[in-house]
Amino acid sequence: MTRIGIISDTHSYLDPQVFTYFKEVDEIWHAGDFGSMELIKELAQFKPLKGVYGNIDNQKIRNEFPENLIFTCEQVKVLMTHIGGYPPKYNARVKPLLQQEQPQLFIDGHSHILKIMFDEPLRCLHINPGAAGKQGWHKVRTLVRLSIDGERLFDCEVIELGAR
Repeated sequence: MTRIGIISDTHSYLDPQVFTYFKEVDEIWHAGDFGSMELIKELAQFKPLKGVYGNIDNQKIRNEFPENLIFTCEQVKVLMTHIGGYPPKYNARVKPLLQQEQPQLFIDGHSHILKIMFDEPLRCLHINPGAAGKQGWHKVRTLVRLSIDGERLFDCEVIELGAR
């Protein structure tokens, strides 16, 4: 079993509560808009880190992280990108990628809107963890925790960090 902490849109702000809420996770997955290399270093020193760059991330971050990340966790194929949309309103760049790759889990960020939805036609769980940083129009900063055991996704938890 693998426990995952999912975070996005930190915009250079890393709430200390992240370390408490992600204490028991095995990996942290960041869906873009890190904002700074310092934040990346803090997360990577705490837990193994996977991520994608976001639209506000500089060239140094873009050199470290891809635009799209496709990987397998346990027996679950995962596709992560920063700007992707949501079921069934995926953006034009991501829709063919989802159809081609057929992941069981699709993670994105960008909108600052927390959404967890199952896409029945694609048989894929979509997670946008909302925004954990203070930049943007969202009112509450959020994270998501998720467990994966074999092909099974479970214990999906939404965590509210407090007001922006």
